[in-house]
Amino acid sequence: MARIRLNVAERREELLRAAVEQIKIRGVCAVRIADVASVLGVSNALVLYHFSTKEKLVAAAFTYAAEADLSHLRKLLARRTTAVRRLRSAVRWYAPTGQAKGWRLWIEGWAAALRDPALREVAGDLDQKWKTELAKVIEEGAAAGEFRCEDPRSAAWRLTALLDGLAVQMTSYAGPLSRATMLRWTDEALARELGIDPAALTGSPADG
Repeated sequence: MARIRLNVAERREELLRAAVEQIKIRGVCAVRIADVASVLGVSNALVLYHFSTKEKLVAAAFTYAAEADLSHLRKLLARRTTAVRRLRSAVRWYAPTGQAKGWRLWIEGWAAALRDPALREVAGDLDQKWKTELAKVIEEGAAAGEFRCEDPRSAAWRLTALLDGLAVQMTSYAGPLSRATMLRWTDEALARELGIDPAALTGSPADG
């Protein structure tokens, strides 16, 4: 059966989706242009035509995956409800036990970024965007009198640092913590940063 002809944007997206999956399976260091080409049944030359080097493909794949999650985060944070509810929904979705995809990809990226300046720049920029979105809503909630937080930026840093660390534990090891424990810790951390009782979070939407 003949392959459907794709325009440039569609072809790039197809290649990026394949690259993301291959990175998750093989890791950044082991993945090859040939792996991405093979899974799609295209030539190495086609992949190189769009990205020119493996490094550029990997960086673009990370951007593609992270922007998709970032887009969903922004939707959660833009809901017409209280800042507390928006933050709880977003943080629990982002948690390792939530529905956010790509933790394995990000862990691979963090390791590879130690040796790849281009990937480090991409990952760092995307990480700052996550923190900025959370800090913005924390600032809104504080301004509206929902809670007190003198430094929303630092609060966003601490929350994401906790979630990133838990993700490493859950993804890299056998997942010794239960889902209930992870979500309880997530709620407690959020409540602590907002200066409210954890019980005040009860009833907030926990799904994404």
